[in-house]
Amino acid sequence: MNARSAWLSPTGQTREDTRVTQLGAVTPADNIEGRSGILPGSPTGAARITGFALTGATGGMTATIGTGRAIVQAASARGAYPVAVTEPITLTFDNGQEYARKDLVVLRIYDDQYDASGRTEAVVEVVKGTPAATSPVPPATPATALPLYAVNVPANAGAGSGGLTWLVDDLRTSIVAVGGILPTYGETGNGAYPGQYRDTATALQRWNGTVWIPYPREPGGIAPGGALTNGSYAGQYRDSPNGQLQRWNGTAWAPAVPGPVFVDTLTTGSTTSTAYTATLVQTPATPLTLSFTAPASGGVLLSHGTRMLTVGSTTTNAFMAPQVTQGSTVVLPVQDDRAVMGGGTLAMSLTATMRLGSLTAGATYTVTAMYRSSNASVACTFDNMWLRVDPMA
Repeated sequence: MNARSAWLSPTGQTREDTRVTQLGAVTPADNIEGRSGILPGSPTGAARITGFALTGATGGMTATIGTGRAIVQAASARGAYPVAVTEPITLTFDNGQEYARKDLVVLRIYDDQYDASGRTEAVVEVVKGTPAATSPVPPATPATALPLYAVNVPANAGAGSGGLTWLVDDLRTSIVAVGGILPTYGETGNGAYPGQYRDTATALQRWNGTVWIPYPREPGGIAPGGALTNGSYAGQYRDSPNGQLQRWNGTAWAPAVPGPVFVDTLTTGSTTSTAYTATLVQTPATPLTLSFTAPASGGVLLSHGTRMLTVGSTTTNAFMAPQVTQGSTVVLPVQDDRAVMGGGTLAMSLTATMRLGSLTAGATYTVTAMYRSSNASVACTFDNMWLRVDPMA
């Protein structure tokens, strides 16, 4: 018998049965039951699970299930059945019918004392699915069984007509000893207790009673790139995939040093408006704007500059000034005393820097470049406009 289960054989449990089924694997599902699953491991250590591997015969309707060890959990009063498959098992799938179907491969426990099946054994078997014209689904998993694979059986498939193409859904799940780190294999379920750990192949996670949270490599340390998707606590740092140091703010990763932020345009535009406007003519209509996140200090240095001239006038002045908003609220209104100002028919480049404080740390602000002319009859021309924000400590 290839599939051996301890404390099940009606003719007596052999010493070999006892030895090969001593698994020590009880990953809790609640306060008394464990989860069903397969013990992890591979000959080379390169794979998470190789137990109960399915190998389909090319052009045929048969497959081989490889060796492995597993636990099949029954109802609480019955307990869990340790199973070891010590030699490969051959399975045969029925031919396809008018419509395609999905068959289920399971590791199943028959125990006549409880199910009146007339059988007392552990088996790997095929549960035939129901054919469907569109989107066939696998059958329900029988009681006291562990699903292994869902196998697509095309319409009219048979050994004489090309056999199965072996499109397979891998349904295997993993288990380890209580307290062990669970190497997940496709499943995304909840933990059983706060403090349980699992490895998702990309991150180590801890169940906090509600959700799985990434566990840092060193508490308080900077997590290396690729180790964390979500932070574990506000104030945690990580090295981002692009090499930027980031800080978890409780919701998202933000740059640990937010800035400097810079934006510019090399297009040329003009205005005759004597009131400040963000839109120039003879240039794309999109205003020049810059968004930034306020640092912990709540203070930034705000700089702006442009190359300007007044067309055909030496007495008209051109103005460029910043306006700062948070959402729809104006935080810093545009004013002449914050502007760069110049006049004349010869172009001049001007820049100014000012301090902006009392910002809300972590909030997002927008700077908009605004322009005007001192004379509605004279066009003021602006070129190479730019905005920059530098955080202050």
